[in-house]
Amino acid sequence: MASVEKALQMLRKLPRVALNNIKEFPEVIKERKARHALPRGKDAKFKLGADHKGAAQRMSRPRLGFGKSTPGYLRVPKEYYYSGHHLLRQYIPISLLQIQRLIDLGRLNPNEPIDLTDICNTKLLLIDPSKRQFGFQLTDEGADIFKSKINIEVQWILSELTIAAIEKNGGVVTTKYYDIESVNAMSDPRRFFLSGKPIPKNGTPPLNAIEYYTSAANRGYLANPDQIRIERLKLAQKYGYELLDLENDPQKDMLSKRKDPRQIWHGLEPGWLVNLKDEVILKPTDKEWIEYYKS
Repeated sequence: MASVEKALQMLRKLPRVALNNIKEFPEVIKERKARHALPRGKDAKFKLGADHKGAAQRMSRPRLGFGKSTPGYLRVPKEYYYSGHHLLRQYIPISLLQIQRLIDLGRLNPNEPIDLTDICNTKLLLIDPSKRQFGFQLTDEGADIFKSKINIEVQWILSELTIAAIEKNGGVVTTKYYDIESVNAMSDPRRFFLSGKPIPKNGTPPLNAIEYYTSAANRGYLANPDQIRIERLKLAQKYGYELLDLENDPQKDMLSKRKDPRQIWHGLEPGWLVNLKDEVILKPTDKEWIEYYKS
């Protein structure tokens, strides 16, 4: 009786019998293996497994990439000029011809400042921040037929002819850097406002772009305004056109509009929260928040 009680106590402590903890008898397993085994030795009509010589037969293969005399890291070609390509910024090209066409079609309003959001709202040119697209590059295609007076803000300009074509008509052009979070918000403002996040504060340019955005020749947003006036005059003398006086221009207010370096939208400050459902703007009142978003 003692042995029976001991066995019952052991059964109480053992786990419940299930499919995941039962196993066949060893004799049954051995019989099945013998029944399904392929003939080996003298009775074998063909070879099984790896080759009968070398590392493959002895299952001592080297690690991946080192199977031959030359290691894999030397056999694979390297293209060092692609080093760091995943960190480069990409700018979608947009020409003066396209800008003029969008104005003629009524998709862009020349009486208001034009920036990245206005171009994306046309739904003809879109930005994908996931592909490290940081904005638009304005090209000089159509410079000879461009006739609009605009205040435009783009992210990159390589040709001074592009700047001359805009300023010849009395317009103003600015190059401004936006970080990837700001580009994500500006490319689709409605989606950003519905997310319930406050308007982000624009970041500063990386080290390899500071020289570009502080250059008056590039009309950088961090350049000295007095130096920009000098560069405007030099470019007008170089291309032989008369520079219009912005101080006496009837559209002076529109042409003189500029964003703060930390600002991404006209009329909206960083840190504000836009509620589209209630059509209200919530502004921070905490001193720490105000200090953080202050330029």
